[in-house]
Amino acid sequence: MSRIRIVGGAWRSRLIEVAGLPGLRPTPDRVRETLFNWLGQRLDGLTCLDLFAGSGILGFEAASRGATAVTLIERDPRAHAVLRRNATALAAQVEIVHGDALEFLASSSRQFDVVFVDPPYRQGWIERVAPLLGQATRPDGRIYTETETPLTQLAEWRTLKQGRAGQVHFHLMGRDRET
Repeated sequence: MSRIRIVGGAWRSRLIEVAGLPGLRPTPDRVRETLFNWLGQRLDGLTCLDLFAGSGILGFEAASRGATAVTLIERDPRAHAVLRRNATALAAQVEIVHGDALEFLASSSRQFDVVFVDPPYRQGWIERVAPLLGQATRPDGRIYTETETPLTQLAEWRTLKQGRAGQVHFHLMGRDRET
């Protein structure tokens, strides 16, 4: 088990546990700092969904920065248990769902302001969730993605800002108003 630190907000510098699972790659500090510069340092009044929570660092960062509601989806039971321990340690008011991201999107009628999509690589998750993101996101909402290749468009979403850190391509996406 390793640890990663929260880089901003009320829990700045607090460490959370990361389950030692193959393929689990928490978003690095520098990338999270860039993401929250793009979104704004405070997320007061916003609702956030972390679809492939893994370490939960994106969801915990959002909660630390004042998001009104944060939902984390994780299907691996070991990662889910670590998310629960971290939420308890932080006294975080977050919803942690043990389940599949696709099933959650297909069955939920809720809409979010920000949806974090950082799935396991090389398994086709981005393509599978793309058609369902529109119904889960408010009209002026944003999607954040981490992928192994750069994206300019994803279904009705276009890349507004992007960066790269090592092998990771990260994108902030908004709805393509032309479609």
